[in-house]
Amino acid sequence: MALFRKKKAGKPGEWYYCLKHQKVEEGPECPALDRMGPYANRAEAEHAMQIAAERNLEWENDPRWHDNTGQDTGGGRAGA
Repeated sequence: MALFRKKKAGKPGEWYYCLKHQKVEEGPECPALDRMGPYANRAEAEHAMQIAAERNLEWENDPRWHDNTGQDTGGGRAGA
């Protein structure tokens, strides 16, 4: 018997969307690395990708995250 077992985070009644299997799961079936959630119910988990796309769009258009001060913030190397 192992002294330390990795316990998957989550519990029954919590809903997740598994990115690896592209399916909705209740509780901890797949590793957290492959899941989105938890969601309040199955319907929300079924729309996980749509919810994520909407949130990403909101973030991309949020002026608090895009500080246009005229400085180059492209992340490239200096002199390149």
